Amino acid sequence: MTEQTRDLKATTRFDPGPVESRWMARWLDDRLFHAEPDPSRRPYSIVIPPPNVTGKLHMGHALNDTVQDALTRYHRMLGDNACWLLGTDHAGIATQNVVEKQLRAQGRSKEDVGRDEFVKMVWEWRELYGGTIVEQVKRLGCACDYERERFTLDPPYVRAVVKVFVALHAKGYIYKDHYIVNWCSRCGTAISDLEVEYVEEAGHLYHVRYALRGGGSITIATTRPETMLGDTAVAVNPGDDRYRDVVGRVAVLPLLGRELPVVADERVDPAFGTGALKITPAHDLTDFDIGRDHGLPTVQAIGPDGHITAEGGPYAGLSIAEARERVVGDLRSARALVGVEDYTHSVATCHRCGTHIEPLISLQWFMRMDELKAPATAAVLDGRVRFVPERWGRVYVDWMEKLRPWCISRQLWWGHQLPVWYCESEGCGETIVAEEEPRSCPHCGGARLRRDTDVLDTWFSSALWPIATWGWPDETADLAYFYPTSLLSTAREIIFLWVARMVMMGLEFAGDVPFREVYIHSVIQAPDGRRMSKSLGTGIDPVEMIDKHGADATRFGLLLMSSSQDVRFSEEKIAMGRNFANKLWNAGRLVLLAADGALPARSEGELVDRWITSRLARATTAVRAALEACNFAIAVDELYHFVWDEVCDWYLELVKARLYSDDAETRATAAGHAMFVLDAVVRLAHPFLPFVTEEIAAHYGAAPLLRRDYPLAAPGDARPNDEAAVAQVQAAIQALRTYRADQRIAPAQILSATFVADDGGDEARGLYASFAGAFRALSRIEIDASPGGGDGETVVLVPGGRFEVAAPSVDRTEEASRLRAQVEKLEAEVRRSEAKLGSAGFIERAPQAVVDKERAKLAGYIADRDELAARLRSLS
Repeated sequence: MTEQTRDLKATTRFDPGPVESRWMARWLDDRLFHAEPDPSRRPYSIVIPPPNVTGKLHMGHALNDTVQDALTRYHRMLGDNACWLLGTDHAGIATQNVVEKQLRAQGRSKEDVGRDEFVKMVWEWRELYGGTIVEQVKRLGCACDYERERFTLDPPYVRAVVKVFVALHAKGYIYKDHYIVNWCSRCGTAISDLEVEYVEEAGHLYHVRYALRGGGSITIATTRPETMLGDTAVAVNPGDDRYRDVVGRVAVLPLLGRELPVVADERVDPAFGTGALKITPAHDLTDFDIGRDHGLPTVQAIGPDGHITAEGGPYAGLSIAEARERVVGDLRSARALVGVEDYTHSVATCHRCGTHIEPLISLQWFMRMDELKAPATAAVLDGRVRFVPERWGRVYVDWMEKLRPWCISRQLWWGHQLPVWYCESEGCGETIVAEEEPRSCPHCGGARLRRDTDVLDTWFSSALWPIATWGWPDETADLAYFYPTSLLSTAREIIFLWVARMVMMGLEFAGDVPFREVYIHSVIQAPDGRRMSKSLGTGIDPVEMIDKHGADATRFGLLLMSSSQDVRFSEEKIAMGRNFANKLWNAGRLVLLAADGALPARSEGELVDRWITSRLARATTAVRAALEACNFAIAVDELYHFVWDEVCDWYLELVKARLYSDDAETRATAAGHAMFVLDAVVRLAHPFLPFVTEEIAAHYGAAPLLRRDYPLAAPGDARPNDEAAVAQVQAAIQALRTYRADQRIAPAQILSATFVADDGGDEARGLYASFAGAFRALSRIEIDASPGGGDGETVVLVPGGRFEVAAPSVDRTEEASRLRAQVEKLEAEVRRSEAKLGSAGFIERAPQAVVDKERAKLAGYIADRDELAARLRSLS
């Protein structure tokens, strides 16, 4: 017995922990995941959606990474030169917040340490903790090209970002302007529309009376009375007859006395509140647009720090909450507050910290989208970029039509600092945008230059991910070979934040789309249907699932949960994956021990061998078709049922007698074909369960599986006639199994049965006779399929005839004892149920459905008791 065989005999259960760590280390040592351009092979490339450097693996990452890994391994085994590029994003706001939080714990701020020192601290934090998620990706078994790891602040990447900014500025697409932006006072920066989350909150709608010069008044409705400090007009809809006579008059702002023109504008909704709208151009996007169109002044009553400015007069310095309380009180005292009603509305919040967003007019850098969005829209419409499921392509196109200018500047210190300098020489003020830091002003020659302190929105740099990671702007061999990438797998919430912008940048700077296909995976919800969230207590850590069940099990369960719809997390599916990995291991162990060193060798001589080859071909075709269509749940479900139901439950049982035959030739043929099936199964399963399959393959010298071919089904592999014949045997065995169960025959007892064929049933007789050993092994019944009539007492109908089963010999004493024990147990259940139903409290308090269920249970207990009691009497 070899050491390898001894290990197999001793290992009756698959232990994923040591196997996973051992194989990942070996794969990395062997550089198995690395790829270089090779013109003789077809490229297949994926760039990972770069997780935040602050991040940990969460369920979204785990599902998405499993999808990408399955596709990468699959294409490698197809012979493609597959490269899955890994990397992380600097995540401006998120990373800066982490380090600022550390400083606050020390009683310091970033301003206390200064920009240079603060950025140095962030880099130090990144060196210590930035690799956490990469190590967790390895735990999942991901076949990323770890040698190509990229970071969005690597010097070559920074060069690419700067080049793009300068080029777009030169075209006039990037410009600086005063415009209303979404401002987070907690993060101290502007954020884009797509980084705003809307939360339903219970609030109030305040009705406030504004006096009119010359007499009368107009009442407005607002959810934010504190912003009235910045009002510069009142607006009504021109079609609203209620206010036809007040348009053109002047209203007086309560509390401050500011005069406000009453204007007419189509954007006012007559159905909201009173139909009259207070216009605060500095603090509302619609008001800003109305203000510009009507030439209204802007009054910024709320500052970037979230407090009232000097424009707020007596309310200056108050926080927003304090100002609201004081303003409402003063309006009530002035009898200008007409009424207050409860009102639930959608409130804009920062997606990073949850702080309420303040729309503020700010001098920011913007990017025009009109020239870039047209070709990016056409790429989806003409099929150069295909979405799966395809409905997301329509969502993408609809969103493109409504695209506004993008605020790309952020008031942060961590990130890509704008390549913009301002000349501070007297009388100059030139703005210089350049790839390299200028030594002097090209306009006046002055050397007093100040760099803009803002950084770029993280999504601006991320938009270059598919081109910059392959070496752009240099014309590298990687870029020429691996770009465009083959597929992008991502979540729906960043179709606009990231996917659309990558398409724009890829077309503009690399001359082609960044990927051919976009797979939008499902969102995994908490088991109760809520979103997974650490703060809500609904988050589930995938690393805990890996520790508990293994990486293969976690991958399998996640893929089984995936679909085109959002799904609830199910640990049962991961446990199902664990059981499947163990089933696969034990199937491999059985075959390897029986084969005793035999190599895979396909055989056509035996029906059961032809049958399993045919079923394997069908399974291979189904799994491959599902993979190609990104139907991962279907792919793993097909694999699961083929391996469990057909290979393990039937094939291995049907072939066991031959595997252990005394005839060497019979044994060798059976072993060779069983190895052929096992080898195909582990290759078929490898993209989904890489560790257990690699461990099995190593025992017969077939590892690493990434250097093996993926199974292919040849046209001649499908054998419908052979499948029909074995299906007939399966049906007959199942019928006899059902008979045994119905008769409650002890598992140890062997029965005998005689087959009686229908007219022309000789073919069935011969078929059943050839599987006599299987009938005994799988139904515990000795069959006689020789010609002649039967004389059994019980008839079991099967395809092609019937089995007449001889009455089982019974040890009356033992059987009577067994039946008596069962009758007594049922009697106890009858008494318990009758007592429960006889309780007035139960009948009165329990729901009717519960009472009905208990009555049904009692009827079942009585029926079973009476049947067994009758059998017991027949033995006496």
